[in-house]
Amino acid sequence: MRRVAIYGKGGIGKSTTASNITAALSEMGMKVMQIGCDPKADSTKFLLRGAKVPTVLETIRNGKPVEDSISIGYKGSICVECGGPKPGMGCAGRGIIAAFEELERRNVIEQYDPDVIIYDVLGDVVCGGFAMPIRNGYARDVFIVTSGEMMSLYAANNIAEAVSNMGFDGYATLRGIVQNSRNIADEDVLIDKAAAEMRSEVIYRIPRDQTVQSCENNGTTVVEGAPGSDLSMRYRDLAKRMLELSDDFDGGMKIE
Repeated sequence: MRRVAIYGKGGIGKSTTASNITAALSEMGMKVMQIGCDPKADSTKFLLRGAKVPTVLETIRNGKPVEDSISIGYKGSICVECGGPKPGMGCAGRGIIAAFEELERRNVIEQYDPDVIIYDVLGDVVCGGFAMPIRNGYARDVFIVTSGEMMSLYAANNIAEAVSNMGFDGYATLRGIVQNSRNIADEDVLIDKAAAEMRSEVIYRIPRDQTVQSCENNGTTVVEGAPGSDLSMRYRDLAKRMLELSDDFDGGMKIE
């Protein structure tokens, strides 16, 4: 089982990237579980045609079984949203910890037995809760989504530092940087320089493309909504590249 965490600053496009990777891998016949780790609970909505789903924390609060928070999306993708506390009533990081503990207690992952788990994680603040996916063996591989904008690179550096600080304990490893372009001046150069300072590399560059907005306005990922587009092909290429870089990759699965 491959366990991948995708981090990035809020609003940088990490959920768009994660969902399109999930859609691409699902099209390849893999069983993929995407777990949204953001209190906004919007990670998986474009795999579900924009549908709002109950979160793990909402389900717990309502006294219902955690299985009620599992939804099946595009091509059989397994969609989970951790959710968060009521506004002003608690810590979002602690909410993620509580959601993970409940999923583990109920053996949800074992029940669904996915080939790949993708954790989509807010990376503005890498506190104990938001660092949960890279601790305790949840995720093995970390990819950071960033643009060349200063605050996005700042968040990316913080995430890389957090992964490095935990590396000696045998937790997740930073596998690379994904550039989600914003068409700012010298963007490729800025991100290459930042990646080198993080002792990593840019594994893929996603161009800025209005196809994303067009598809999301229709409630779909690019892979589903514009399957023949150049951008859709790029997301499929990125999905394959991530599998190749995965720590668990053994070359035994044919990826076409």
